[in-house]
Formats: sequence, C-alpha cells, structure tokens
Amino acid sequence: MSENKTRSTFLQSMVAILWAFLGVRKGKGQEQDMASLSFVHVIIAAVVGVIIFMGLLLLIVKLVLLK
Repeated sequence: MSENKTRSTFLQSMVAILWAFLGVRKGKGQEQDMASLSFVHVIIAAVVGVIIFMGLLLLIVKLVLLK
C-alpha cells in the first residue's frame, strides 16, 4: 500500500501560517496541513508573516504618533 502524499504550495503554507497566527484551526485541518506542508515553505512563510506583522505594527505606531 502506498499513500500519495501531495505536497502543498507556498500559498497553502501561507494560509496555514495565517491560521496559526490567529490561533483558529480545527484539528482535522491541522492534521492535513502537518501531513502535506513542506518544512522549507513553513519557515519561509513564517518569516514573511512576521515581517508583514511587524511592518503593520510599525505603521500603526507611526500613524498614532503623527496625531
């Protein structure tokens, strides 16, 4: 018996990381992600997510301090 494990795309990894940042992911979906996500995609998606998050925080702080 051989299982066909399909690897996810980078966009699917970004969506999984977004769900992880928000902390809302159902057990079955998380299990599917863990089975199909590429480790490299997850690391890159997490770094990109953190950079976007930090950029948004800095933008909000700058906008608040301008007023």
